[in-house]
This record gives sequence, C-alpha cells and structure tokens, in this order.
Amino acid sequence: MDQLDKLWLSMGIANLEWGQALMMTVGCLLIYLAIAKKFEPLLLVPIGFGALLSNIPVAGIGGPDGMIGMIYHVGVETGVFPLLIFMGVGALTDFGALIARPSTLLLGAAAQFGIFATLIGAVALNYVPGFNFTLQDASAIAIIGGADGPTAIFLASRLAPDLLGAIAVAAYSYMALVPIIQPPIMRALTTKEERAVVMQQLRPVSRLERILFPFVVLILCALLLPSAAPLIGMLMFGNLLREAGVVERLSRAAQNEIINIVTIMLGLAVGSKLSSEKFLAMETLGILLLGALAFCIGTAAGVIMGKIMYRVTGGKVNPLIGAAGVSAVPMAARVVNKVGLEEDHHNFLLMHAMGPNVAGVIGSAVAAGILLALVGN
Repeated sequence: MDQLDKLWLSMGIANLEWGQALMMTVGCLLIYLAIAKKFEPLLLVPIGFGALLSNIPVAGIGGPDGMIGMIYHVGVETGVFPLLIFMGVGALTDFGALIARPSTLLLGAAAQFGIFATLIGAVALNYVPGFNFTLQDASAIAIIGGADGPTAIFLASRLAPDLLGAIAVAAYSYMALVPIIQPPIMRALTTKEERAVVMQQLRPVSRLERILFPFVVLILCALLLPSAAPLIGMLMFGNLLREAGVVERLSRAAQNEIINIVTIMLGLAVGSKLSSEKFLAMETLGILLLGALAFCIGTAAGVIMGKIMYRVTGGKVNPLIGAAGVSAVPMAARVVNKVGLEEDHHNFLLMHAMGPNVAGVIGSAVAAGILLALVGN
C-alpha cells in the first residue's frame, strides 16, 4: 500500500496545482497564436513550449538543476544570449534605409519616449500597496517600451536580476503581439489622407557608406556612451560581417546557425519563467501592465513625430513609419507596410519603415546605456 501511495504521489496529476494548469494553458495559447495566427512563431513556439515544460509538476525542468534552468543561468542571467542575438540582428539588418534617410533617426528616438515615461510610472506604482520597485527596478521595467527583448534582458541582468524573468516574458510577449497592439494606435493618431501618402524612392547607398557606418556608430558610442558599447558593439560587428563582403561564412553563421540556436535556447529559457509561482505574483502583473503602457506610448510617440515630419516636409513623409521606431525588427516595419496598403494597394512602405525600425534598435540600446550609466551600481 505504501508503494502505491508513493507511486501516486510521484504522478503529475497528484501534484498539479491550479496555477500550473493556468500557465500551461497560457503556453498552449502562445503556441496557438504562433501556429494558427502566425504571430512571430520563432519567438512564441519556444516560449510557449518552455512554459509547458516548466509547469510540469515534480519534473523541475525549469528549476536551477533542470535543463532549462541551467540554460537560463548560463545565457540569460549572464547577458550572453542578448549580445549574441544582437550580433545576429546586425548581420541580418540592412542599414541602407537609415543611411539613405538619416532623418528617420528622429523617429527611432521619439519611439523611445515610452521608456522614460514608463520609468516615472514604475516609480509612481510604489504608492500602490503590494509594489516596491527601486529606481533600478523601474529602469529595467521601463526598457520594455523599446520592444527589444535582448536589450530588456541585458539591462535587467545588470540592474534588476530578481525581476529578469518577468521583464523578459513581458518584452518578448509584446514584441510578438506587435500586429495586434500597434494598428489601432496608428489608425487613431493619423488621418486617411496621411496614411495614404506615397513616399519617394530612397537614394542608392554605396558599399563604402555601408562599410563605414558600423565604425562611425561604434566610435560615437565609445566617445559618448561607453555603457552601451556591449550592445552597440555586437550589433555593429554583425553588420560589418554582412557588409564587408569577404567573410561570407561568418556572416551566414551569424545570420543562421548562431542566431537560430540562441533563439531556441532563449525562447525556452524565457518560457521557463512562466511558471506559476514566479508569474502569478503582484509584481509580475504590474510589470506586464507597465510594459504594455510603455509599448503603447512608444508607438504613439513615434507616430506623432511622424506627423510632425509630415507637416515639416509638406506631406512627403507618411506618419505611419513613425510606429516602426520601436525596435521590433522587422515586425514593426511589416505592420506599417500592412496598414499603409489598407489605404492604397500600391503604397509599399516597408523599405521606408526599415529606416526608423533599425534606428529604434540603436535607440533602445542607447536608452539602455543611458539608464545603466545613470542608475547602475
């Protein structure tokens, strides 16, 4: 009889708690959105499955001694995975649109406004019972507004390691939900006439300009904001591999094998933080709320800056491209293109939106560097 009791107590059904069942349902929902709705499957499939694995009773897969727990410790807590992701993003990214129209840097900068607005909101949330965020915690939470998962993880690992899991989940969740969150904000802040603006073709960018660009950005970073050098440096290194034209094997490795492996590991590690005991807490829910607010404010600020540029240029800039100033590459640019096509089936904004989109990647890294320099230990 004792053996039967022991066998029963070792079974998952005997140890399953309602919180674990709820979070496994959330994991299944993320996988459904990835497969059925095609909402960033590269992110949501591993995150969703990581949530399933980490909530299996007794197994402890997401714990400190479990496989995913060890992956989380090695790659996420140390900040290594975000830097490798940035190298891959740099190798995948064509900065030609930004080089051809440098003014789109303003759109990328404006979209970071959500970060600093949310910093104030996180500090103010301390007046609500149940919340106790330090300035470091608030800074790490605020970076979610940049819609840049690797940057959010990197900054949280430096400023608020205890909140890293919740911040990572929030950042990647909102990145994946860009197609749902952004369009209503874009339509609400623009008129039909503004959304239908057809922009002029970008000028050709020379190979020399493309090669010099990583060095110029890195030098400026080293001189003005060295705290952002890890992120900016790996981004520019990856881009140099792409543009140099003499290291195709390394460029292909950064674009494919390395970033694919790291994405799988990072997704599973982030999903492991969707365990019930860590996720169903007041602080985590507050972080999710602030993250959504930050992302919405960043999107709105980018669109508003786009409207300003529309007026200044006499209607030559489509304000929609401002929404791509958040650094969810290339998701935000694709959403801008989709909303633009709804007004005019011949108005392709993808390349124009890539300028502020890649500017947003640089902008979020710069914002992280500023916060690290101001409130870091």
